[in-house]
Amino acid sequence: MSAAPHHTLNDDHALPAVGFGTYPLDDAEAERSVADAIGQGYRLIDTAVNYRNETGVGRGIAAAGVPREELVVTTKLPGRHHGYEETLASFEESRNRLGLSYVDLYLIHWPNPSVDRYVDTWRAMAKLREDGLVRSVGVSNFTPAQLTRLREETGVVPAVNQIELHPLLPQEEARAFHAREGIVTESWSPLGRGSTLLEDGRIGEIARAHGVGPAQVILRWHLQLAAVPIPKSADPERRRGNIDIFGFSLDAEEMAAVADRPHRRLGGDPDHHEEM
Repeated sequence: MSAAPHHTLNDDHALPAVGFGTYPLDDAEAERSVADAIGQGYRLIDTAVNYRNETGVGRGIAAAGVPREELVVTTKLPGRHHGYEETLASFEESRNRLGLSYVDLYLIHWPNPSVDRYVDTWRAMAKLREDGLVRSVGVSNFTPAQLTRLREETGVVPAVNQIELHPLLPQEEARAFHAREGIVTESWSPLGRGSTLLEDGRIGEIARAHGVGPAQVILRWHLQLAAVPIPKSADPERRRGNIDIFGFSLDAEEMAAVADRPHRRLGGDPDHHEEM
């Protein structure tokens, strides 16, 4: 298995090119799966308050026995905790559940525009970074307009925006905006959860040509878009395959074929979705 490369964030911290997602694992499943994933070579671990498994994730990290500085641990602030003081308090709860002295990447989970408290929330995130409790700060599910507002009103550009991204929703406009602003794109639901992408005939043909599985083709597509996929699997063999994506590459025709399909969103629209 080839070594996983890293992206350099706009704050000079490193972000592994592929991560391990933990939704919707419960605490017990998260503990087992995170410890095993770290043993398989994953160094980016992704959780959230609303996944309700931060305790299990923290236990899995402790059980893995890998030096803390080798790991990048991400968690996310829920919508019900938007606001300056609320964010600071929520972070402390997350940090205690994880059992960590600091978090590597802290994200606003959704912008919740009707509530309109994400700018104050962002100021608190920046404070946590200044205090050394968080290494990098970012967001999830933010649109270019919402990202622009953060920059204009606070002067702080997110290091990461984690968005729904898969071959059914390639997010060309968002990815181009991120590239211009120096924001790394992370992909949630990178395999199109709930869709039939893994059974797609064209993706299957590409997989056979490279001697890999369909999931590996899709995850390699993400890498070549300069996006960081965060796949989740409770199955050890699938986890092993999901990180073994650095020993082959897709040509331009194959990249186009992966995303040559009607585009549709599988999750919420950030301009309207409310997540508490």
